[in-house]
Amino acid sequence: MTEIKIPLSKKKNFLMLIGATIFIVFGVLFLLRPEIFVSTLFRNKPLIRTVGTLSVAFFGACGIYGMIKLFDQKYGLIINKDGITDNTNASSVGLINWADISSIETKQVMSTKFLLIFIKNPHIYLNRTTGLKRKLLQANMNMYGTPLSIIANSIKCNFDDLEKLINANFNEFHKIKS
Repeated sequence: MTEIKIPLSKKKNFLMLIGATIFIVFGVLFLLRPEIFVSTLFRNKPLIRTVGTLSVAFFGACGIYGMIKLFDQKYGLIINKDGITDNTNASSVGLINWADISSIETKQVMSTKFLLIFIKNPHIYLNRTTGLKRKLLQANMNMYGTPLSIIANSIKCNFDDLEKLINANFNEFHKIKS
């Protein structure tokens, strides 16, 4: 099995950073000047301020993550004989061993596609992490039945190619082990 290294996409991460910045600016405006946004849809200034607070908090975190990824020198994804080393998103756990993977499934939420990596013992991967990352993994576990997911949004690879590549290597690993 040949090692495949897929770099992070500086362009995609820069665009994510710009998008987060725009939402932060509007969130701050919602906080400081809610009367500008009062309309027939949003008549309640406290509600507008709450939306502003949530926007600044969520997109502030996205902006910080985008900034970190913009300067991250690690590869986004490495696929080799051992497994998949994932560095694509905030809940990435590093190496996911082929032997631990039971199945791979494609899921789409709105326009975003991602791969769900089902593993034999999810608690091994959950126990590798703490804090916010663990909460993200637990949320994935509760929603999809696995803590692990891989997206193509931050790497130099489109989703369809990523899906084919990972599935082909997963199948090759299991063919060799049989």
